[in-house]
Amino acid sequence: MSTIVSDIAEIFSAVLSNDAWMINEALKTEAAWVLGGVITLLGGALFLIVYHYVPWIERKFEATVMVSTYLLIGAIIFVEVFRRFVLNVQAPWSTTLPPFLFLIMTWAGCAYNVKLRTHLAFAEFRSNMPRGLQFLCLSIDAVLWIGFAWIVIVTSTQVTANSAANFQILLGTDNVLQWWFLISVPLSFILIAARAMENWLEDLRNFRHGNAMIAPVAIGAD
Repeated sequence: MSTIVSDIAEIFSAVLSNDAWMINEALKTEAAWVLGGVITLLGGALFLIVYHYVPWIERKFEATVMVSTYLLIGAIIFVEVFRRFVLNVQAPWSTTLPPFLFLIMTWAGCAYNVKLRTHLAFAEFRSNMPRGLQFLCLSIDAVLWIGFAWIVIVTSTQVTANSAANFQILLGTDNVLQWWFLISVPLSFILIAARAMENWLEDLRNFRHGNAMIAPVAIGAD
């Protein structure tokens, strides 16, 4: 236990030092999993508070990120295809930046669809279950999503720190670092944990008040 505590202290010390190599080394210990679990729960709870006090973020944040990155990807591809085949010039980063933007769009979209419950839904099957069993299944969904988020937050943060420690540059650029984009993965999974918590709290209210717990959903129905 004392070893875990000292390793967590080293992680905090490395983060405060703003040294990518020290952060990368500190995150290789088992303490990263303990701290990652705490960050998953506290980060999700923090976003729940933000959702409560800033309704626009609760309704529109993930959708705004998705649409913005999608339009930016489309604009880069359209402009650079025109420049390549018509003007015979092309920005060297035009083929390496869109995949990172797609990464951001994908995981923001995952958080959005967790909100809509279009993942792990099984509505047709669960609607025929007793209410207690429905609530159990919905609770298992929440635990699974939070568990997935915990694993991805820890592992993707390690990948991000390794990228920063090795000064990995976005190909085609001189000073744009890859970790600036990779950090979007753990941040997105904190959003996913928040959405899972938000859904479970709604399920708990519905269970207590006798409201319908399972409803058919569709992507983009929000």
